[in-house]
Amino acid sequence: MKQLGKTLLWIWILILVSLNSWSMFNGKTQSERSINFKAKERPNLVLVLVDDLGYADVGFNGCKDIPTPNIDRIADQGVIFTNGYVTWAACGPSRAGIITGRYQDRFGFGRNPLFAPNDPEMGLPLSEETLPDVLKKANYKSVAIGKWHLGAHESLRPLKRGFDDFYGFLSGGHQYFPEKWTLADEYAAKSQGGGYRTKLLRNDERIDETEYLTDALSREAVNYIEKYKDASFFMYLAYNAPHGPLQATEKYLTRFNHIKDIKRRTYAAMVSAVDDGVGLVLDKLESLNLSKNTIVVFLSDNGGPERGHGSDNGSLRGTKGHLLEGGIRVPFAMMWPSKIKPKTVYDNPIISLDIFSTIIAQGEKSIETKNPIDGVNLIPYISGDKEGLPHERLFWRTYDKEDYAIREGEYKLVQNSEEEGVFNLQNDLSEENDLQKKLPNKYDLLKERYEEWQKQMKPPIFMGLKQNSEYNKTHPKRFVKSN
Repeated sequence: MKQLGKTLLWIWILILVSLNSWSMFNGKTQSERSINFKAKERPNLVLVLVDDLGYADVGFNGCKDIPTPNIDRIADQGVIFTNGYVTWAACGPSRAGIITGRYQDRFGFGRNPLFAPNDPEMGLPLSEETLPDVLKKANYKSVAIGKWHLGAHESLRPLKRGFDDFYGFLSGGHQYFPEKWTLADEYAAKSQGGGYRTKLLRNDERIDETEYLTDALSREAVNYIEKYKDASFFMYLAYNAPHGPLQATEKYLTRFNHIKDIKRRTYAAMVSAVDDGVGLVLDKLESLNLSKNTIVVFLSDNGGPERGHGSDNGSLRGTKGHLLEGGIRVPFAMMWPSKIKPKTVYDNPIISLDIFSTIIAQGEKSIETKNPIDGVNLIPYISGDKEGLPHERLFWRTYDKEDYAIREGEYKLVQNSEEEGVFNLQNDLSEENDLQKKLPNKYDLLKERYEEWQKQMKPPIFMGLKQNSEYNKTHPKRFVKSN
């Protein structure tokens, strides 16, 4: 009997050890594994943000001379937002709105920031919680790839703003060919334009890259998807293409020999390079069986500059920098195969702030945020579960020019330095017929509502690109590395 008792005791010990080992597979405890499974109920997010893309320069918006089959896959397999907006008509403030889910003027990001590595105030203020900060509460891994432009100071860089990985550059633009990256780091820049020639960063380390910039960013995106395939992840894939300088490799240029205008041809080649990269990302998601539970969003940070750039905003009047439709209405599409029906078209106005709100709203309950968010969860509107407009009205402000715009339903009031007008966008997409005299009450109401909104906003907290010379005078050690 004693021998039998010993045998039974050893059997129980073996069972307990086996159960404990099973509960700690992959180095995780049972509770940690439960958290991970719960996190996986939330979708991944791949946000593809391009730079200075014209509204009419993608296939899903009718482009004929630049094929974009992979970008169009997002639209075909999901939803096209025909009235999709960003929060500013140029790079930096638009990105600040996207990454915080808040109108950037709420926290004083009303200018395009300068490249100033010694200035902790030149960029996204630390009072703001970023999308990766919030997603970290649900155990997401977050990766930033490409253009940052939210602060070059060490306290403002991606790894300090919630991201786990970063591959890219800190300035507002960059040269595309590696042989032009001749500056060792940000302190070798010596001027605003010098930021375009710095070596790339992987996290906090400068590296030697050999590929054409757009191709390198696409390669890294695919690699990071592989790295985080077993986690819930957010990828911020911020291509700087087709922002100037207009530079493309022969691989892409030869696809457009039929385009005689050299600027349009080079621009087309740059868009095509992005499209190839989007295809690699989508293919990777499919090969890893991640597509069904991944939200993929594609948009531009503002409208195309058109003149001298090769971009085309189609029938929209205005360009980058303008609060007319050509500056703020952008190519905008989203796919999520498990929730969004293919070939959906959504016509009500939405804005880039809604990306933030949409992703944090998924799962059993919305992730709490430190600050009030201006965006809304778009999924119930796209599916038809929720009727009405996602936003009663949308607002824009260009502080230094004293320009502003407000859209309410089909009506839009625009105040530009050259003109002021009320337009019915449903009947007048090109904003050519001013209704201010015909609809004075509408004009007064829209102006009153804009002024109410503006009272909640702050003036810019830093100098911008227009104040570059003034900034240099007050910051003579702008590029001097301190001890």
